Amino acid sequence: MKKDRKIAVLGLGYVGLPLAVGLSSSFKIIGFDISLDRVSQLMKGIDVTLEVKKERLKGALKRNLTLTNNYLDLKKSNIFIVTVPTPITKKNEPDFRPLREVCKTIAKILKLGDIVVFESTVFPGATEEICAPVLEKNKNSLISGKDFFLGYSPERVNPGDRIHTIDKIEKVIAGQNKNVEKILEEIYSKLTKGKIFKAKNIKVAEASKVIENAQRDINIAFVNEVAKICSKLNISVYDVLKASSTKWNFLPFQPGLVGGHCIGVDPYYLSHKSLKLKIDPKVILSGRKTNDEMPIFIGKKIDSCLKKGSKILFLGITFKEDVPDLRNSKSFDVIQFLRRKKHKVELHDPYVKIGDYGIIKFDSTNFKKFDCVILSVPHKFYIKQTEKLKKFLKPNGVFFDIKGKTQFNNQKDINYFSL
Repeated sequence: MKKDRKIAVLGLGYVGLPLAVGLSSSFKIIGFDISLDRVSQLMKGIDVTLEVKKERLKGALKRNLTLTNNYLDLKKSNIFIVTVPTPITKKNEPDFRPLREVCKTIAKILKLGDIVVFESTVFPGATEEICAPVLEKNKNSLISGKDFFLGYSPERVNPGDRIHTIDKIEKVIAGQNKNVEKILEEIYSKLTKGKIFKAKNIKVAEASKVIENAQRDINIAFVNEVAKICSKLNISVYDVLKASSTKWNFLPFQPGLVGGHCIGVDPYYLSHKSLKLKIDPKVILSGRKTNDEMPIFIGKKIDSCLKKGSKILFLGITFKEDVPDLRNSKSFDVIQFLRRKKHKVELHDPYVKIGDYGIIKFDSTNFKKFDCVILSVPHKFYIKQTEKLKKFLKPNGVFFDIKGKTQFNNQKDINYFSL
């Protein structure tokens, strides 16, 4: 039976590519992406997400991994693993368009006995309520649970994290029946070295994922609210958290900007389902509101430290440390606020090309040019050369360290501020 597994991974981004490469050590894998540019880059061993190293990608391509942007190349596959994004609309409602489109694609080539597995984050019930009906619109009139089958295994990729990689985490799986569950266990255990948790059903697995991210969002919202309180008290939230962390059961969350395509998005899937069930998601939406307000709070705090028309160097514009992903980065909200206040803001990020977004060079040509340096995203690139950061400041300039990662708070020649 194992030799009959013909696995296709649909969506080759932060989630799909590491999955496809990882599974290719044990199975023949065909990776599909609608972007020809993405597929062409990957064929050359180039992963712009930086999640898979060039040598590893090229090795996989030489062995069991094939890439394509033509869905007809997936016709012989009998297991389809879907890893497309699940964004939100401008009204903060779930946007199922990518998921529906990939289901339409699979439906064109769906066969008797095929299994479709979803890793995309959704609200509980979405796989069977939204995806299944689209898949059932196939030319052979195949029915979910009878002629083809569904599975769910929530992705747990943490971009930029080289410790909790896909081969080192426990994988939650759920199948439409016991046979599907057994097949998913066989496939994913090859990747995770047997670290598998069997959820009771698909809806439980879906719920487990969306509450993981909602919980983190809420916990960050709490410390962001604490940061606002500490600001009014003229004490450092980081000093407070350091003291609180001496208690054995204190949860060490850090304040800051909450962006990206997971933490700042997924809670809206849960709140959407909650409202459909006529349950008011007060805590979930309160956390979202608090975190969405942080760019303005931080912008106002920075502005209060500066003279009008100050020249600012803003360091880090990706959505988090050590990743090149700019999607839903809240740094842009801070930048826009400061520019509305008539400050002149220049940008730098080691993961963004010079010239793009107005990115300037990080060298001596820009030393002593700025009234203020803001460390927004503390990439390792910056932390490894913190002494260089202050060289961009004019004498007695302002250094604003949003996440409190530097040691400039006691230096006489710098006006240091943080949350």
